[in-house]
Amino acid sequence: MRRQVQLPTFTENEYMILPESVGWYKDWSEHSVNRKAGSLNNFSIHLVLEGKGYLQTEKQQYTLQRGDAFLYFPMQEQRYYSDKDDPWNIRWFHFYGDTLKDYLLNKGFHRSPIWTMRQWKPLEEAILSLLAEAEEHGFLRMTRLSTLTYAALTEFTAHAASPTTAKSPETETRIRALLPKMQSEAAQPFDLDYWAGIAGVSTYYFCRLFRKATQMTPMTFITLCRLQLSKRLLLEKEELTVREIAEQTGYPSISYFNKRFLEQEGMTPTEYRELFHKR
Repeated sequence: MRRQVQLPTFTENEYMILPESVGWYKDWSEHSVNRKAGSLNNFSIHLVLEGKGYLQTEKQQYTLQRGDAFLYFPMQEQRYYSDKDDPWNIRWFHFYGDTLKDYLLNKGFHRSPIWTMRQWKPLEEAILSLLAEAEEHGFLRMTRLSTLTYAALTEFTAHAASPTTAKSPETETRIRALLPKMQSEAAQPFDLDYWAGIAGVSTYYFCRLFRKATQMTPMTFITLCRLQLSKRLLLEKEELTVREIAEQTGYPSISYFNKRFLEQEGMTPTEYRELFHKR
């Protein structure tokens, strides 16, 4: 099966990112790409869903399987191909934008073309949404194309890890499965030992895994959940005082609540309530 859409390149546009092409190849044992350096002036991301394939560099050949992805920068030499006996099921998109190189360099994605997705399902779904949009509307809805391409890129950057440092997907999945429960209980006193025990790991390893899975510490996550709840209560529960809202969102000390709210939102809870009520 081969589904792909080629789109025109807009050299002058108002968007941060746009797709040049997007596709889905499955059960195509002859899939092989060999591009010389300087031949393609856009980025590309490929995600392997099933089967097996290979990526070749000057120094090494990599074997790619389910959950692996690879990223090419513009003008790079490209050599990759499917295994003939176990052809890969692969989704991909090519994209471009003036600020993307600095964005990806700052995140360290120049270090290697090969990445392992800690979670690959969100990227799979994002590429499929982009493909469906391109198939149905072509380039008629540019804003939608840009939005979907950016979503696919950020799903990649959020979940990509170096194969040499990627943690166990099963363990990391357990961490992510805890997030809804942690959010619902965020207003309660935070007990790191309790959450590490539920995950079945030590507190030290829990913190390491949590940062890998969410790019933040457990306490930062709890703080954001508390502030999210407090912002809703400030606007929806006018009968509650700021002190009462602080207590209901896990802050017995109103001064500490005010401090954390100011640090995160740039204004006090009272200022936030007044600003949005006036609007």
